[in-house]
Amino acid sequence: MKWLILLTALILNAVANILIKAGMSRPDTQGGLLETLKVKWLSLPVILGVIFFGLALGAYSITLKKMPLSVAYPIMTTGGLFIISAVSVLYFKETITPLQMIGLVLLVGGIWLVAK
Repeated sequence: MKWLILLTALILNAVANILIKAGMSRPDTQGGLLETLKVKWLSLPVILGVIFFGLALGAYSITLKKMPLSVAYPIMTTGGLFIISAVSVLYFKETITPLQMIGLVLLVGGIWLVAK
């Protein structure tokens, strides 16, 4: 059950980051900086992102009661990195360099070792 809660926290956290990126990537308004930030910060994706961060915090807090921080945190951050990297490439059309790809592969090995 602790792994399911950690996976839930991981997915909620990744989705929160993606939603906030989507909301902040919207075109700027014709107003000044404050108007632009107000329009973006009050957009549905950003508001949902903040809600998802709150839900992720709740699930992650439960996880930390059930497993060591030294195991949960690396899995949480690296798992989120994989999800966000995939969405960044597929949805936001960002690029991942070959060096970054090597880093992602090395992280898999590291997470496997930490989880053992």
